Amino acid sequence: MGRDEVKEDSIRDAEYSDTEVGVPEDTPAPENALKRDLKNRHMQMIAIGGSIGAGLFVGSGGALATGGPASLIIDFTIIGCMMLFTVHALGELAVMYPINGAFYSYSVRFIDPDWGFAMGISYALMTLIVLPFELIASSITLQFWADSDKLPHQAIFIAIFLVIVVIINLFGVRGYGEVEFILGSVKVIAILGFCILAVVINCGGAPTDNRGYIGARYWSDPGAFRNGFKGFCSVFVTASTAFGGTELVGLAAAETENPRKTLPKATKQVIWRITLFYIVSLFLLGLVVPSNDPILAFASGAHSKYSPFVQAIRLASIPVLPSIFNAVILLTVISVANTCSYGSTRTLQALAQNGHVPKIFEKIDSRGRPIYALGLALVFGFLGFVTLAPNGDGAFYWILALSGLANFFSWGSINYAHIQFRRAWKMQGRSIDELPFKAGFGVWGSWAGLGMNVLCLIAQLYVAIFPFAGKSSAKGFLQSYLGAPFVIICFLGHKAYTHNWKFGVDLMDVDLDAGRRETGNLAEIIRKENEEKANWSRMRKTYDWCC
Repeated sequence: MGRDEVKEDSIRDAEYSDTEVGVPEDTPAPENALKRDLKNRHMQMIAIGGSIGAGLFVGSGGALATGGPASLIIDFTIIGCMMLFTVHALGELAVMYPINGAFYSYSVRFIDPDWGFAMGISYALMTLIVLPFELIASSITLQFWADSDKLPHQAIFIAIFLVIVVIINLFGVRGYGEVEFILGSVKVIAILGFCILAVVINCGGAPTDNRGYIGARYWSDPGAFRNGFKGFCSVFVTASTAFGGTELVGLAAAETENPRKTLPKATKQVIWRITLFYIVSLFLLGLVVPSNDPILAFASGAHSKYSPFVQAIRLASIPVLPSIFNAVILLTVISVANTCSYGSTRTLQALAQNGHVPKIFEKIDSRGRPIYALGLALVFGFLGFVTLAPNGDGAFYWILALSGLANFFSWGSINYAHIQFRRAWKMQGRSIDELPFKAGFGVWGSWAGLGMNVLCLIAQLYVAIFPFAGKSSAKGFLQSYLGAPFVIICFLGHKAYTHNWKFGVDLMDVDLDAGRRETGNLAEIIRKENEEKANWSRMRKTYDWCC
């Protein structure tokens, strides 16, 4: 048997190890496998509030300062559309194949095993290194209430937050789901509250605000756009990174109790997160905070003392509320740290299943936790202490730069894997009416999502070559764009290791049934559902598409 055949067999065996054709959807997961403990409410909150973090609450301030309110809205809308296409493509694949590793496994299966390796390593490294980054950010967030020299040493808070992440992970995927449900609810309430407050402030309703009615004043002075095309591209990059984590809906599919019923609804909920929690909130933010506010120049990372949302409340001279909103930002940073530990361990476990990393990371304990992968993730958490040493942050940020573009490669791969899946489905004589869930934008949406990801990479390259502030340098360029050559080196290196220089898989040979978790009469159920939906009114069809 040849090397390629052995590889295909190992991939198929890994997929079947967790899910099998003909197994009822509510059948418990087998022993030594990921537990299917995520309920519908967990998935809905992960979809609605899962990726909302410092990118929105803090990074949007720097974007507002560099590009102005118009660039802020336009760029976030463009990236929001890209994510909508991507999540719908991922939803179709995840409902069909709720397997370990999700989008990494789809890349291995439908694009190329070597490309899947490169993309998976990049994504795993990103989630591993972002964990200590968020631990550092959590400690910095506390400086909102006191100067750093009046607080206990930063290492104490890093240790406390790392212990919190460890405790959450003791409870397995159920612990992750419950924490994200609670913290997601807090984030949703906070953003809804801010939107209402921003309308009141804009209309001059805050009694302590001496600005009176604001209207669109700040769109005229200092202006809707700032710093021309370079400012626009800079905001484009910020908007791209702010949506990181949206793909976790698909990653959680293998641990979902009933993916055929839960995932389609979670996928459809993303449009409301993009519209309300990003577009509407940022539009209102640009109405009540001028883009030339000096404090916005420092709004980056997770320095929440410079959050534009907190500054909006400060400008209205409202007491107490800035501290409350800063506490919400602290919770969001902890939420992102929790999410990173989840994403890294599941990706590592899937990589180990396919033989792409040492097999030890494949081990799952009785609670359904990839125990050795979790251990590695928590060890990476200790890198947060390294940055406290003199010049210690240099090595840390170089490691972070290695995976700086991982989201773009992951999202682009999701779209292309969906395109390849649909091609294989058609080539093997199957009808799209047999799919349990169809992407709302079809294959054309995936092509659009793939193209927009390419544009993101081009915009990032432009900003890396022509940085917004300061002169260009080799160090600055590499720290902004090192992720691209890292993925290419991983891809070509794995090609050399496997001695397989052919790119792509033979779609006629792809087993379209491996990894499916379904009842034996699913085809008949789908047929009846399609017949029922054909008789729905246009309004009901529209509601079903987006809700």
